[in-house]
Amino acid sequence: MTTSTTTWVRELQDALGTGNVLTDPDVTLAYARDQAMLAEAGLPAAVVLPRSTEEVVAVMQVASRHGVPVVPRGAGSGLVGAANAVDGCITLVLTRMDAVLEVDPADRLAVVQPGVVNKTLRDAVRGHGLFYPPDPASYDWCTIGGNLAVNSGGLCCVKYGVTTDYVLGLEVVLADGRVLRTGRRTVKGVAGYDLARLFVGSEGTLGVITEATLALRPAPASPITLVASFPTTAQTGQVVESVVTSGLVPSMLEVMDRTCIRAVDDMLKSDLDRDAAALLLAQSDSGGASAVEEIAALTRLCEEAGADFVHSTDDPAEGDMLMTARRMALPALERIASSLLLDDVAVPRSQVATFIDGCVAISAQADLVIGVVGHAGDGNMHPTIVFDGTDPDQRTRAFAAFDAILELGLSLGGTITGEHGVGTLKAEWLEREIGPVSLSVHQAIKDALDPAGLLNPGKLFRRAHRADLGALGALTGA
Repeated sequence: MTTSTTTWVRELQDALGTGNVLTDPDVTLAYARDQAMLAEAGLPAAVVLPRSTEEVVAVMQVASRHGVPVVPRGAGSGLVGAANAVDGCITLVLTRMDAVLEVDPADRLAVVQPGVVNKTLRDAVRGHGLFYPPDPASYDWCTIGGNLAVNSGGLCCVKYGVTTDYVLGLEVVLADGRVLRTGRRTVKGVAGYDLARLFVGSEGTLGVITEATLALRPAPASPITLVASFPTTAQTGQVVESVVTSGLVPSMLEVMDRTCIRAVDDMLKSDLDRDAAALLLAQSDSGGASAVEEIAALTRLCEEAGADFVHSTDDPAEGDMLMTARRMALPALERIASSLLLDDVAVPRSQVATFIDGCVAISAQADLVIGVVGHAGDGNMHPTIVFDGTDPDQRTRAFAAFDAILELGLSLGGTITGEHGVGTLKAEWLEREIGPVSLSVHQAIKDALDPAGLLNPGKLFRRAHRADLGALGALTGA
């Protein structure tokens, strides 16, 4: 540790206590990256674990004074390297700020700190007859702060939307240590720019979220679940289109391709239709006769499209068992090989089948296993490339396939990310989607809020840090 680094580390220890500032490289290494296996990552010079907004303010003031990059981090469940460290940085871990500060049933809102686990919030509001809908696959361990950072979605998006749809207000510590409170507690409010939504999805590049006021919904009824298998992906796509055009709004509409079906069946021994081209899973939580009618309508659409098999159940245990097959798709693919490249491409719902078929073609061309699972109801697909990460040739083909999938998504009128974010894995692709004018606006906003480029450098877009990233050592004294 250099003299310069020792100075700012000591200031952090004075402000937060030595037990909340970790500098042992063997310890800080554990905080260097998120769940993205192959995203680039450096080594933090210090890992800081604040317990309050005031302590986050102190961290940002020290960082600003000494020009030290800061990487905000939650539970590390991200999949694009958005929370990955850069060499010599402060990794600001917010998991100890984990209080549900308020649940207000009358106004249907909750006030939480960023370290609150998604499932913990759901459990906290359930006793009030309320529901927090966003449900990422990692909902039982991912944090609200991380969900806010990348605007997470989940299986319920088709009916309930994504994280930003539930954000009423935020408390944010800016790069220079000032505290911004933006938003409201009211249902409506249009005073000034919608700054709260600006910070949602910004991946920690504009400020550190330290508190969120979130809207809640009435708790839904126990769902009715449907599963259907199809001999072609085109038939599956026909059902997805028909759901949209008929006005049905199921609470969940998920799809798995043949690769995922077989991987899950190998793992769970659940007697899935291994010859099906695709499996569609749906739920309706409308309750009573409405749910029965909705599932009956979905059943008709599946049968009219030529489904080989359609089954529905109102038994919660059986429904959970069916949905387990969908939730276990990624773990099942992990059993096939040592490395995964998990993509996150959203396409228009009319293009879901075309996209899945395109991934099959890319798989054949790359000579690698690619499984596709996703949220058919909103077009958000998750192609997963399975390969041996120790084989240089397979790594090269895997990254080429990754790029080909992104290109396919854009060619179909889609986006490079529906809910995982850009991080480092897709930073080179952002301009290709949004164009140079939009990128320059992004940079102008970044420069206005973080002129020194200290917050999460290298994420979202490569120009996020105004200095050359290779000069970080000079900036930090490392």
